[in-house]
Amino acid sequence: MSIESGLVERIRERGVPAPGATDSGMRIAYGTDRGTMYQCSAEEFLASSCAGRCRGKVQLIFTSPPFPLNRKKRYGNLQGTAYIDWLAAFAPLFGELLKPDGSIVMEMGNAWEPGKPVMSTLALRALLAFLDAGQFFLCQQFICYNPARLPTPAQWVNVERIRVKDAFTHLWWMSKAERPEANNRLVLKEYSESMLRLLSSKKYNAGKRPSEHNIGKSSFLRNNAGAIPSNVLTFANTNANDEYLSYCREKGVRPHPARMHPRLAEFFIKFLTERRDLVLHPFGGSNTTGAAADKLKRRWLSLEPNPGCVSGYVVQKSQRVMWN
Repeated sequence: MSIESGLVERIRERGVPAPGATDSGMRIAYGTDRGTMYQCSAEEFLASSCAGRCRGKVQLIFTSPPFPLNRKKRYGNLQGTAYIDWLAAFAPLFGELLKPDGSIVMEMGNAWEPGKPVMSTLALRALLAFLDAGQFFLCQQFICYNPARLPTPAQWVNVERIRVKDAFTHLWWMSKAERPEANNRLVLKEYSESMLRLLSSKKYNAGKRPSEHNIGKSSFLRNNAGAIPSNVLTFANTNANDEYLSYCREKGVRPHPARMHPRLAEFFIKFLTERRDLVLHPFGGSNTTGAAADKLKRRWLSLEPNPGCVSGYVVQKSQRVMWN
């Protein structure tokens, strides 16, 4: 796939050298025998020789870019329509890194118009611009629901009581091919107690349903070692004593304020990659993706320019914990 010159120029305008230039802006922060965390921006990486060596070799780009918020946050984010141009500029460059059957999974939260109880369409417009710029197929939409999320937006939910709390994010699965590598047998859920009883009884009321679907008996009496998950994933961020937070407290490091749930990264890495495949997180944050990939015996690369985020990292390697 060729890189559109206009999109490359947008990256160059941010002070990044052209592809093939020196890698002076990149620093290896730490690594394992499976992966490396670079202290650099995604733009710096894409302009480096390292990106050239990765071209056509990445199986999964799993990322949660700074959300298109209409207010500035401590971890950094672009605002307004500048976000659309910024995100779209990455699409053809990410496409060149992917293997022919590789995938991109992008988490995007919701945005609200400043000072108004009205949702912004900025995230949706950014997604459409990214899809168009990269000429990607949209494979499936996922929802990540956090039942323990604090009530937001506070003004409209807690104070004026005119909205309900915003408790989910979108995850958009994209690819260059209509049939990217994927296997839902690798992410099966445990059967419910009722399903286990059904399998044990070997009795099922097969036949035509009011919906006019004709359900065969064998469809529900075959033990497939688990149930196929839905595209609604539920993870509650309620664990205040995990390894990352414990390390941050011990070292006096301020935790990343927008850290994703580790099981979210694990789900897509299991679903869309195999062992030894290469996983890239271009907006690494606390590097949850790198930790999940390392645990699952995938190769990984993570990029994060903020030294505060880089210093608060933990990755499991075999039976020992590697700290930065």
